[in-house]
Amino acid sequence: MNEKVYKTMTRCGAGNIALGIIVLVSGISAGILVLINGIKLLKRKSEITF
Repeated sequence: MNEKVYKTMTRCGAGNIALGIIVLVSGISAGILVLINGIKLLKRKSEITF
């Protein structure tokens, strides 16, 4: 009985760590893309403003 509980908890823990890593990587990627787009807008600021 205790072994089943231990295996279940281990799988849940591993799944949570994997999900956390995926969320972290996607957040960093999104942040980098936002910065790149902001830099592009700043470079073309004179063309955009009227």
